[in-house]
Amino acid sequence: MSQFFDLVSKPVRNMGGYSPGMPLQTVTPQVQQKLIKLDSNENPFGPSPRAVEAMGRALAFSSAYPDDDCAQLRHKLAEHHGLQPEQVMVTAGSTALLGLLCQTLLAPGLNAVTSQRSFIVYSLAVNATGASLIETPMANDGFDLNAILDAIDEKSRIVFLANPNNPTSTLVDVGMVDNFMARIPGHVILVLDEAYYEFAMHFSSLRGTTHSKSLDYVRQGASIVVLRTFSKAHGLAGLRIGYGLGPPELLAYCARMRNTFSVSSVAQAAAMAAVDDQGHIRRVVTNNADQALALTDALSKFACRVAQTSTNFLYCDLGEDASIVARRLQDEGVSVRPLRAWGAPNCIRVTIGTPEQNQCFLGAVRKIVGHNRAEKIALNSNRT
Repeated sequence: MSQFFDLVSKPVRNMGGYSPGMPLQTVTPQVQQKLIKLDSNENPFGPSPRAVEAMGRALAFSSAYPDDDCAQLRHKLAEHHGLQPEQVMVTAGSTALLGLLCQTLLAPGLNAVTSQRSFIVYSLAVNATGASLIETPMANDGFDLNAILDAIDEKSRIVFLANPNNPTSTLVDVGMVDNFMARIPGHVILVLDEAYYEFAMHFSSLRGTTHSKSLDYVRQGASIVVLRTFSKAHGLAGLRIGYGLGPPELLAYCARMRNTFSVSSVAQAAAMAAVDDQGHIRRVVTNNADQALALTDALSKFACRVAQTSTNFLYCDLGEDASIVARRLQDEGVSVRPLRAWGAPNCIRVTIGTPEQNQCFLGAVRKIVGHNRAEKIALNSNRT
């Protein structure tokens, strides 16, 4: 037993850790040039040029503390979403707000509810408070909302719903969310995690469906906090900035727990510029949708089952041990995310990259698993 074991709080002793994708900074420049990094759902096109320019200007004022309240950005986001500034809270990534919500609402003896095979940070944030996380089974790689409702009890305070979900890429349609909202008890806050909102909106427009009415719930004063991020479609993952939309009173309580000056001036400036450059977002989500279709079609020819995505990544069942395939892909210079830790040992999550990156990924897949499968598919087709 280490000398600090008895000093560390029990919830922290019992916590696991988060294992991120491979940081580019940890590999040599030579490997960086060759590595196709498709393991962390990052934006392959990077941030808006306007955001990059704004970062440069903000660096000149690095000797001054940032605006702790992120007032300018909150007002811009409120105007962008048709809300009041008091309904917006900016944090150092949306995961920071997840932690603040758990610290504000949970304690030992209480619980939060979500689904299995969802965003792993939910369990870390809940367990840090000494509360427990109830995880209900999935149904065909999607949420079983009835099971989530059945799991709620008098000690529940939060339900986490990632829509679309990470890592399965699946979406709960707006009608089901409406029904869920109508049935959720009044003592429970719904945390609707819309990290992939911009991608989902574009896919929904292509499919002729409605993705989300989340802002309507916020305007109506419902017990909901909607999480958004600048890490994905906006390409600002390295700056750590996200935000929540919800009841002013609850956000004000969360703000009491927030670390002072936690969102840098550079991040705030970049986010302001990113909101203004909607053209960049359109280019990002359009490429993403085009490449998702091409990748899905190509992978299906290798007998890989790919879930219909509403995100910037694919959830792919390889039909064999994904950890082994992922290691072999890395040997070929492509990094993807094997999902054994999420209870899906045959599945990988692969970021949708640029056309060139995707071709490299497909070439590596073809080399590792493709030849034998393609021959079997052709043989079976000839027999029918």
